[in-house]
Amino acid sequence: MSRVGKSPVAIPAGVDVSIKEDQISVKGTGGTLNLSRNALVNVVNKDGKLSFEPANESREANAMSGTVRQLVNNMVVGVTKGFEKKLSLIGVGYKAAAQGAKLNLQVGYSHPVNIDMPQGITVTTPSPTEVVIKGADRQRVGQVAAEIRAVRPPEPYKGKGIRYADEKIVIKETKKK
Repeated sequence: MSRVGKSPVAIPAGVDVSIKEDQISVKGTGGTLNLSRNALVNVVNKDGKLSFEPANESREANAMSGTVRQLVNNMVVGVTKGFEKKLSLIGVGYKAAAQGAKLNLQVGYSHPVNIDMPQGITVTTPSPTEVVIKGADRQRVGQVAAEIRAVRPPEPYKGKGIRYADEKIVIKETKKK
């Protein structure tokens, strides 16, 4: 059996998990998240812990038990603590400003780039060259961060662009005669 799938998910106080025929819902202070159920995985809630068992002995069921377990664990962590991604803007004149549910970027184009944040995602700019994206859904937080980074990805010669705060850019050497 999957090593990840063997360990149960502890449900902290203040989090409500409901298992229905077609979906698993996790409700907490950070909001409500839903996951459609997979027929290859049986989910059991006992004594405040969720356990995930493969429905049969196939490799797919074994793999899916670990996948579903981690997705549900991310949902539980998301509604309790939440997830965040930090981006840095590197370049002369590059700056960001959060205005409600919009992010206004000035990253070297002739026009400002405005990005609307989806429902459940908040964006803040502690400084003009920093962007912090927060939300309960780990996948959506990462997707929004990737879309913002794609506006001006870091270039390999000077490193200018939008990068993740923990990202290391390998700078290429320029051509020599």
